[in-house]
Amino acid sequence: MATETTLLILGATGDLTSRLLLPALGQLLTLEPDRQVRLRGSGMEDWDDARWRETVRTAFASGGFEEAFDRVSETTYEQADITAPADLTRLLSDPGARIALYFAVPPAVAAAACEALAGVTIPDGTVLALEKPFGVDEASARKLNETVARLVPEEQVFRVDHFLGRSTLLNVLGVRFANRVFAPVWSAEHIESVVIRYDETLGLEGRAGYYDRAGALVDMIQSHLLQVMAVLTMEPPATLHERDLRDATGAVLRATHVWGDDPVASSRRARYTAGTVGDRELPAYTDEPGVDPARGTETLAELTCEVRTDRWAGVPITLRSGKALAGKDGEIVLTFRPVNHVPAGLTGLAPGSVLRFSLGPDRMELELNVNGGDDPFELERAILEADLGAGALKAYGEVLSGILDADAALSVRGDAAEQSWRIVDPVLAAWRAGDVPLDEYPAGTLGPDGWPRLP
Repeated sequence: MATETTLLILGATGDLTSRLLLPALGQLLTLEPDRQVRLRGSGMEDWDDARWRETVRTAFASGGFEEAFDRVSETTYEQADITAPADLTRLLSDPGARIALYFAVPPAVAAAACEALAGVTIPDGTVLALEKPFGVDEASARKLNETVARLVPEEQVFRVDHFLGRSTLLNVLGVRFANRVFAPVWSAEHIESVVIRYDETLGLEGRAGYYDRAGALVDMIQSHLLQVMAVLTMEPPATLHERDLRDATGAVLRATHVWGDDPVASSRRARYTAGTVGDRELPAYTDEPGVDPARGTETLAELTCEVRTDRWAGVPITLRSGKALAGKDGEIVLTFRPVNHVPAGLTGLAPGSVLRFSLGPDRMELELNVNGGDDPFELERAILEADLGAGALKAYGEVLSGILDADAALSVRGDAAEQSWRIVDPVLAAWRAGDVPLDEYPAGTLGPDGWPRLP
């Protein structure tokens, strides 16, 4: 029989828990009914068990997983201040066979809670799951790593990046490593450029308390897209087990630098003004409730990097993410170099092939040059498509599966968290100094008019 895990959600009354964690847990328990999970919630609010159980039941039902509620062996709630050692001691007094603490709280609260845990007896095997961003710069990430290292071993620390649980990213591994047609050409010799973008149609959606202090660069590029880049560009690991996979991605991040070591020329930032996205009218970002215009927070960011290894040196890798844009567009785009020679007699252009992985719906497209239908000697562009499916689990379901199994392969290791900050810190400094202009774009457009369009 599988070992029962106690999942203790700290910050159980918050939006992250009800909107993402609990529906994902419901799906996981539906697809894997043999899992043994004891669910506990804790927060500052004066809830009782009945209100917590209703929250869990409603969240499960929102994803269509009502029956999963009965598969949870126990569901209880305790009011607590997780920055107080006495309250943490009480929460950890009944860990069961194994306990996992999920910090569904703001980063500053999680850091304070970890400091408080230093004075508490922590049960053997305890797993700590921490949401992004991990720190606010390289120095604070290193300090938080030192604190966490005093609590539990590194392999029991889950720095959550739900992008690493996306089925498309896992499909990239199969396409790259299990196909001879791609494996030999996955390098600077054959690839001209890489773009990793995550454009959203959503605006601020009431998240000013967090987002106005983070912005697009920290919220998405530092926290997520650099990890995607690391998986895409890593050397082939011996296995996909935790140590081999995270060694490979960590090595890539250590080799990554801002393009040309010039954070001004290699980055762009902008924020949205009033506009229409689909059938929704959005106010200007500076008019959103809770926003402080003086902060100059960007809602769209672009950063071009280089992985300075033999495999990737000289290839620009552009990371982009923004809000209130014309369409939801999450994708990985690899543009291959044109062939060295096209035989005389073939007419038309022969640009490099383009391989795209879309991040929901999960698809793969390969753009190729082929002979034309009307004139067999005239080149045309053709697209080969493959539907990669939605994946069995939601991204947060993959995250929770790893936490409950104590398998950290799809979490961010401490050194990788520090390196992600090292990469973006010079850009943030240049932005704070005003060296990079804060452009504007109407909500519902592709971005500022003057920005070059990406592939």
